[in-house]
Parts: sequence; C-alpha cells; structure tokens
Amino acid sequence: MALTEGAHPGEFILSEANGNRSRENRTLVSGQNLGAGAVLGKISSGGKFTGYDNTAGDGSQAAAGILYASVDATDGDMDCVVIIRDAEVIGDALDFDAGQSGADQTAATADLLALGIIVR
Repeated sequence: MALTEGAHPGEFILSEANGNRSRENRTLVSGQNLGAGAVLGKISSGGKFTGYDNTAGDGSQAAAGILYASVDATDGDMDCVVIIRDAEVIGDALDFDAGQSGADQTAATADLLALGIIVR
C-alpha cells in the first residue's frame, strides 16, 4: 500500500522576514479544506480568507496571501496563519485552485509580488 505525504507547514517558504513579520493570524471561511501552500484571496465583505479564484467577484480574485499550514474549515470558519508579506516562496510548492489556468496563476503571482511575496 502506497502512502501519500501531504504538504508540511511552511515547507514552501524559502525565506521570510525576521520574527513573525511575514505572518498574520486570519480566518479561513467555512466550506473548504485547504493544504499548506494554498494561495488565498480575501473576501471584501468581512475580510475572511478563502481559496484564490481569479474569476470571482467577491475580492478573492486577488491573491492576498499563502496558507502556512493545512486547515479544515469544512464545518465552520477556522483560525489560520497566512504568509501575508515579505517572503520568498517556492512556486512549485504552491497550491492554486485546480481550475485556475496558467494566466490565472500568473495574475496571482503578480498579486503576491505586490505584497512583497516573491515566487521563485
């Protein structure tokens, strides 16, 4: 039987600002189960985070950070840690929504760069 190991917390980070300056405690909106390295968008009304979706119209169409560790918010909103500024990350270790095209990922990468998050 083959076992599959999921993403470890923060394994996508190459470097970040001193202390915890790159990280913020936020809320992941209910109805999703996301792994470490998931690219997130921020919902305009309420300010909660959700999976990035370049086609959305609720604010989550702009990448606003990267989920530090896996969070299961299937049954309700959950607290989470988000890399929100000043970091270098491994692009291949990021988790974009499966439905996102290459152009959507390029847009997300540009959004992250505006936050000081460099995708390598």
